Amino acid sequence: MSRIGKKPVTIPSGVELKIDKQSVQVKGKLGTLTREFHKHVLLEINNNEVNVKLNSKKRDAYAIWGLSRALLNNMVVGVSDGFQKVLEINGVGYRAAVSGKVLKLTLGFSHPVDYPLPDGIEVKVEKTTRVIVKGIDPEVIGKVCAEIREFRPPEPYKGKGIRYEGEYILRKEGKKK
Repeated sequence: MSRIGKKPVTIPSGVELKIDKQSVQVKGKLGTLTREFHKHVLLEINNNEVNVKLNSKKRDAYAIWGLSRALLNNMVVGVSDGFQKVLEINGVGYRAAVSGKVLKLTLGFSHPVDYPLPDGIEVKVEKTTRVIVKGIDPEVIGKVCAEIREFRPPEPYKGKGIRYEGEYILRKEGKKK
């Protein structure tokens, strides 16, 4: 039995939730999200809560139960409050800037890297070395942050590169003379 799947998802005021068979649409002040849920899961609305229940007793259904509840909760939180991740850029001459829907990164290459931002993602740059990625869908935010980090992942000797805020980089000792 899933402890996460048993918990109901509370719907805050200002959030509208529509269920049509296995399709769920959530509207809030920040936007709209739609998702198709698996056939083994049944969604029921009671007052201001949504209960996720099992539709079958198959082994796969138990595996999907908690996941479905977590995805639904992320949809509700995303349209009401939103999500954000912070990236830090370390290195001499490394910096970032936003112009329109493009993130311009200077990462020590012979040319600047231009990263086009997908729809629904907002990027803010503080002090040219701190990039804040905001949006309503945590999957898209994670994908964007991973793609940005991939341009120059942190290296273990000097710690230069792009890393998540609070990420610890295990440092290595250089060559001994």
